[in-house]
Amino acid sequence: MSPRIGLDLPTILEAATEIADTQGFDQVTLAAIAQKFNIRPPSLYNHVNGLQGIRQLLKLHGLTILHSNLSQAVQGKNGDEAVHALSDVYMAFARMHPGLYEATIPAPEVEDQEAVMLGEQIVRIFIEVLQTYGLDQEMSIHATRGLRSICHGFASLEQQGGFGIPLDLDLSQKLVLNSFLAGLQQMKNLL
Repeated sequence: MSPRIGLDLPTILEAATEIADTQGFDQVTLAAIAQKFNIRPPSLYNHVNGLQGIRQLLKLHGLTILHSNLSQAVQGKNGDEAVHALSDVYMAFARMHPGLYEATIPAPEVEDQEAVMLGEQIVRIFIEVLQTYGLDQEMSIHATRGLRSICHGFASLEQQGGFGIPLDLDLSQKLVLNSFLAGLQQMKNLL
């Protein structure tokens, strides 16, 4: 069976992204994508390697966007300004693309070299920003885990409706980040 005219991988990825971001990552199925194009699900196999292939493409797409956004956010910045920029962009990505964000969370399998590379590049951005605080390599990795946990915690709780008290979430995030930044000065002396 030949591929449907006008249907290509970027178009399928766009449809899958829309489903993920509007309905949730777990709602991305071959049937849901096929329905958007008014085709039968088996027709998608001309373009993708099944549901796992679609979900892998979503992961790579999300990691690529997140990496690009984080890289741009820290250009010409360092210290506290760079940390706040990382956090702001991370939250903006999670808000704009909740389904893609969800796709990026699990650590990639070792054999998935492209996803591993993108994940490492994202972590490298955090590490480089945090090393400007005089942390050695090991301590900057610990700090990166902390900063990513703050960002992910806010993004995840917000997506799940976990912040019910009517206070400015962005201000809460800024206050927690400022506390984290104050703690970085102490972190050098802890080990």
